[in-house]
Amino acid sequence: MSIIQVALTVAVILIGIYMYRRLRSTLLDVILIFLFMGAGVFLVLFPDFSHKIAHAVGVGRGADLIFYLGFLFLFFLVLKLYARLRRMEQTFTEIVRKKSMEEAEDRLPQDH
Repeated sequence: MSIIQVALTVAVILIGIYMYRRLRSTLLDVILIFLFMGAGVFLVLFPDFSHKIAHAVGVGRGADLIFYLGFLFLFFLVLKLYARLRRMEQTFTEIVRKKSMEEAEDRLPQDH
């Protein structure tokens, strides 16, 4: 085992633990974290396996395959964060609109 394999294995495990502690909210999150962590450690320890998978799907090198998958994963995360931001903006707008309407109603003269 080379130094880079040890360093990358430790890094993947530490990142997985960090994400687990931050995203303990759902079972799906925990499953995905451990799935990615396991796949990452496996591919670090057995880099020839990624090369075999790459050739099976028509990609020249294992590193290229991992890069492409990483890019797609990051693109997915950007879209997911954008959707969450839009939902938060809509919620915030609804709260402000409701509060403004309540304050406007409170300022109207009351008929007794």
